[in-house]
Amino acid sequence: MEKQHPNSLGAKYYICGLLNSNILGTSVMIRTAYAALLLALPMPALAHTDTMTVAQPHMAERAPLDTLPTADKFTKVVLYDNNTWEYIDCGRPVIEDTDFDTENWNTDRIHAYRDVPLALLPDEVDILLVDSLHPYHPPYVGDVTSRYCFRRTREHNGTDVRLKVGDPIFAAFDGRVRVSEGSSKTGGYGNLIVIRHANGLETYYGHLSEHAVQVGELVKAGEVIGYGGNTGRSTGPHLHFETRYQGQSFDPERIIDFGTGQLRDTMITLKKHYFSIYSHHGQTDEESLAASQRIVHRIKSGDTLSGLAVKYHTTVSKICKLNNMSPKATLRIGQRVTVR
Repeated sequence: MEKQHPNSLGAKYYICGLLNSNILGTSVMIRTAYAALLLALPMPALAHTDTMTVAQPHMAERAPLDTLPTADKFTKVVLYDNNTWEYIDCGRPVIEDTDFDTENWNTDRIHAYRDVPLALLPDEVDILLVDSLHPYHPPYVGDVTSRYCFRRTREHNGTDVRLKVGDPIFAAFDGRVRVSEGSSKTGGYGNLIVIRHANGLETYYGHLSEHAVQVGELVKAGEVIGYGGNTGRSTGPHLHFETRYQGQSFDPERIIDFGTGQLRDTMITLKKHYFSIYSHHGQTDEESLAASQRIVHRIKSGDTLSGLAVKYHTTVSKICKLNNMSPKATLRIGQRVTVR
């Protein structure tokens, strides 16, 4: 083969021609040098679904031998046994920067919508989860160990799924990483990744053992973004997964069946009462609305059931029924009791 100028595409083919069909057995040094050459040369402008073949002699019969990375993680170089190679588009997400809510983009805050009150949100909003251009992948498939609910003395704003430390965690939808932070800055979340999606949702992935993506990075559904762990406020290895719209959390099981990994529907109509910690998957809309209108009292020193009944114009028996408790139950300071 004739050697060509090193700045031409032919130079890439020339280097490829120097590597025989046993490239998988060649030294790491040679393969690394070859990859470095490809990285140093201009990348082609690929369409979202294009495959760009650069060298094409003897295309009829060839078998892939190896894959090399490029400067763009969504583009790989495939080497073949007939001394040819080609760029392969691995599926860049079909989203633009203008698709994201940039007004509330903040990489320093875990919750970027802290200044957006629930009252300003619409009574309901339709969220398209998937279509022909925007896929879905389960973040992790496993047993749910804790659901979206009020747990002991605090709100549990997500779904916990049992896993083994080191299990891969996947991006549920295409999006951009807004937070990729360690335990020291996230509180109970442990190692945390937050991804913002073009449909207005954000997904949270907590208690990771390690991150695989960085802030600002574009990710596609099904891409490994981290690995399961037991960091932060955790009593055992699990994924803590949250779904939020404009900063308001809602039950992730409204859209995902974590036992099967299946998406429940291609679209969800989010209603304002879904953002209550007492609203969850499985309720009718009437039950969810009623649950969201609950009045909850935090017990202070001196509080009694009879005193709460008078204060909130109800009865001791109704309070006990709402909280599945005995009239003789001891009230603890800080305990939350539903009174209406």
